Amino acid sequence: MISEINSANNPKVKHIIKLASSSSYRKENREFFLEGLRLCFDAAKSKMKISAVYFTKKAFEKNSENINELVFVSEAAYLISDGVCEKISETKNSQGVFCVCKMLCEKDENDIDSKLKYVALDNVQNPDNLGAISRTAEALGINGLIISGGCDIYNPKAQRASMGSLFRLPVIKTEKLPSLLMSLGSRGMKIYSTTPDSNSKSVVEADFSGGVVAVIGNEANGVSEEVFAVCQKITIPMEGRAESLNAAMAAAITMWEMMRK
Repeated sequence: MISEINSANNPKVKHIIKLASSSSYRKENREFFLEGLRLCFDAAKSKMKISAVYFTKKAFEKNSENINELVFVSEAAYLISDGVCEKISETKNSQGVFCVCKMLCEKDENDIDSKLKYVALDNVQNPDNLGAISRTAEALGINGLIISGGCDIYNPKAQRASMGSLFRLPVIKTEKLPSLLMSLGSRGMKIYSTTPDSNSKSVVEADFSGGVVAVIGNEANGVSEEVFAVCQKITIPMEGRAESLNAAMAAAITMWEMMRK
C-alpha cells in the first residue's frame, strides 16, 4: 500500500531530515537516509533492509518499473509532494526518490582475514573522501575498510560519493586503531602508513604480498603519532612543489600499488 505525504511538517519528514543531518540520531535509530534512484536501487540489490521508500509523482512516471521494485522490498512506501521533496532533498536537481534503510550489522576485528588486504582510515573527516576511497577500494579489489574516528559511513554525502560501495565493502569500526594494528601485525599482517615524508620508503618499493593494512591519515594532520608508532612508513614520490596529496588520491595510488603486486 502506498500512502501520501503532502506536508513538510509530517513526523516522517522530520525523521528523514534528522537522519540526514545527525550522526547521533542515525546511531540512536539504527537507520540512515539515501537520495537518488541509483543509490536506492543499489541498496535494494545489495539486500539492504529498507524501512521506507519515498518518491514524487514525476519520479514514478519516469521510473515506474524501478520504483515498483523498491516498493515491493520496502516495509512502507510514500508518494510525496514536490514541496516535501524539496524539503528533504540535499541535491540541486533531485530525482525525487529517497529511502530510509536499516544500518548494517557491525563487524569487528574477528572479521578481518589476516591473509587479505585492507585500508584503514585514521580520522578521515571529509565524507566525499570517505565515499571516494570506498568506491576505489571496491573497484580495485580491496577486501575491506577499517574506520577509526572521522566521518560517519552513513553520512548522506559519503553514501552518494561511494555509489553503493559502502553497502558491499566490509567495514570494521574501531576506537583503538593503534592496538588493533598491533594485534593484526602479531597475526602476520604487514602494517603500513602513508606519509608525505620523502625520506620514507617509496610506495612502489613496499612489499604488499600476503595480508596487508595500509593506513590513510586525516586530511589536515595526516596519520596520528600513535598510529605511526606501530606502522612502517611509506610515501608517494612527488615532483614539483606539491607537499601532499588529497586523502582520496593518496588512498587510490596506495591501493593500486597494493593490488598491482
